[in-house]
Amino acid sequence: MSESEAPPKSVPDELLPLLQRLGGGDRSALAGLFSHYQAQLRRMVDLRLDARLTGRVGASDVLQEAYIDALLRFPHFFEKPGMSFYVWLRMVVNQSLVGVHRKHLGAKMRSAGAEVAIDAQPLSGVMPGSLARELVARLDTPSQTLRQAEMVEQVEAAIQSLSPLDREILTLRHFEELDNNQVAELLGLQKAAASNRYVRALERLREALAKLPGFFEA
Repeated sequence: MSESEAPPKSVPDELLPLLQRLGGGDRSALAGLFSHYQAQLRRMVDLRLDARLTGRVGASDVLQEAYIDALLRFPHFFEKPGMSFYVWLRMVVNQSLVGVHRKHLGAKMRSAGAEVAIDAQPLSGVMPGSLARELVARLDTPSQTLRQAEMVEQVEAAIQSLSPLDREILTLRHFEELDNNQVAELLGLQKAAASNRYVRALERLREALAKLPGFFEA
């Protein structure tokens, strides 16, 4: 592919020269693209890396493996017209994360949130405990009726009551801060369907949290 053939709307304008270089075969351009998205990708991994791997595998390990994989596979991105580069790169990171979980946990990975299958592609699902800690951390103060640790435990139980897809779409929108178009692309949904699923998932989460004493008083 020539540089002029790089998809013009798949990255922000300031990254387009790098993407064009990558499309022209300049592998070094991937470093700049990866660096731009690294903080967002790290957050994605932090929310999904199983706590049982603490001390054995870290987010940096997953990202390093994903970068090497992306170096080998980037020509495939240019065969997918219309795909945003971040969504493609995130898919590469996700596949690395799924591989890490399978390698180190095997059958033990079949816990809630371990995988979500979307269109036959396994997604490394968000860990309910990670999501609970994020939610509680965003409160201004701990509840008057629950100590913070107790709140995290109960919020985790509320999150566990949601379907894996509900947890995934809420995480993508609120914690990874993807827009609806990116979520739809990532999950293989129509934009309207992704928006409707998000609204329903948000309502189910609110209903689950409303059952916790003092949560909305925090």
